[in-house]
Amino acid sequence: MELKRAKKRFGQHFLTDKNLLNKIVRTAGVEEGDVVLEIGPGRGALTGELLKAGARVVAVELDRNLAELLRAKFSREERFSLIEGDIVRLPFGQIEGLGLASDGTGKRAKKIKSVSNLPYNITGPMLFRFLEERDIFDSIVLLIQKEVAHRLASVPSTKGYNALSVLMQVWFDVKPEFEVKRTLFVPPPKVDSTVISLVPRIFPRVDTGDPVNFKRVVKAAFSLRRKMLSNSLKRLGFDTSIVSGALKSAGIDAKRRAETLTLGEFSALALAFEDITQSMETGRADERA
Repeated sequence: MELKRAKKRFGQHFLTDKNLLNKIVRTAGVEEGDVVLEIGPGRGALTGELLKAGARVVAVELDRNLAELLRAKFSREERFSLIEGDIVRLPFGQIEGLGLASDGTGKRAKKIKSVSNLPYNITGPMLFRFLEERDIFDSIVLLIQKEVAHRLASVPSTKGYNALSVLMQVWFDVKPEFEVKRTLFVPPPKVDSTVISLVPRIFPRVDTGDPVNFKRVVKAAFSLRRKMLSNSLKRLGFDTSIVSGALKSAGIDAKRRAETLTLGEFSALALAFEDITQSMETGRADERA
């Protein structure tokens, strides 16, 4: 079975240049015995190169026609397994074939790699998924829209710097590797792409305190882009005096905007809010006693 046309609703843009596919595999450092999660394998061009490198490939494909094609193409390949479904809704831990530890702890016996030409229409949701479930990966190499890749690596006071930039840089080493012209895809997308590598850090780049609180503070800070922090941080549910107190404690001018803050300043701000929250909880507990 051969597919003649990509499906726009699935964000499909197929890459067939073998030299480029091999470069992606080399960039990911795929070796014999590696377990690789591939998202949106399409017609299996990258899948084939991953298998040639000796990896065990667990592929997740939503398109039923493509899934049928992949099963036929790799029917004799013992190191290939296919999950047909929506990866956005499927937790990585529930993907059969990635390999849980045999001791029943739910931890991975061996961490895995993810190497994917990521469908454009799920790029955002999948980046957040990788962020939330980063502990199971050794490394992640993705082919994504050029603009998105550069946003992940953006620094303060630049156009692309946003909440995802901060969160990814805190918990990953982020490196744009090389660009891929739109003309190399079938059908060609409207933008160029970039291969980017994301390597989970053992420890966050800055002190986050409670990771859930850190994420809430960062997202609230960017929730009203181009607004002063004194306004956007009210989204956390605190009144003006508490927001002002946290900013003062962190040594940050309330008139600044989120896109000007460094990772270290976000750390100080999140820790300040965490201290305030803990003090408020302690006060309420004392009142009840």
